[in-house]
Amino acid sequence: MPLWLWLVDSLLVVVVLTICLLALVVVRRRSIERRSGAFELTLSRHASGAAGWSIGTGVYHDDHLEWYRTFSLSWRPSIVLPRRGVEISGRRQPDGPEGHVLAPGSVVVDLSTVDGRLRLALAPPALTGLLAWLESSPPGRGINTVL
Repeated sequence: MPLWLWLVDSLLVVVVLTICLLALVVVRRRSIERRSGAFELTLSRHASGAAGWSIGTGVYHDDHLEWYRTFSLSWRPSIVLPRRGVEISGRRQPDGPEGHVLAPGSVVVDLSTVDGRLRLALAPPALTGLLAWLESSPPGRGINTVL
């Protein structure tokens, strides 16, 4: 077989594998977004600045919030935030370069958790849902919110 046919076959295999990976990412994302309690949630582990923001999907459960990275093949959540031990230390509008990175109309919420500090960026209706979820915790589970 001539060399150019090997190159064409190799290119075809690469294209097919790329399409399969993209299809798997789309199917995974759709599956996560169809779950009850799912909402768009952008997250950053950095203390400040526009660096480190990752797009994802949050899913509420009774006692924890799961966060799934949008562009991933893993079916497991990247971050799990337990309802107990989460403290909202403030909220603000995106400032400076964050305004270019985050979706228009997003609100940035600073969280303190047992594992460290996080920043969440979400739409105002999703923020209302987050606050309601935190405040509706069963009795005896102290949740601190400072807004």
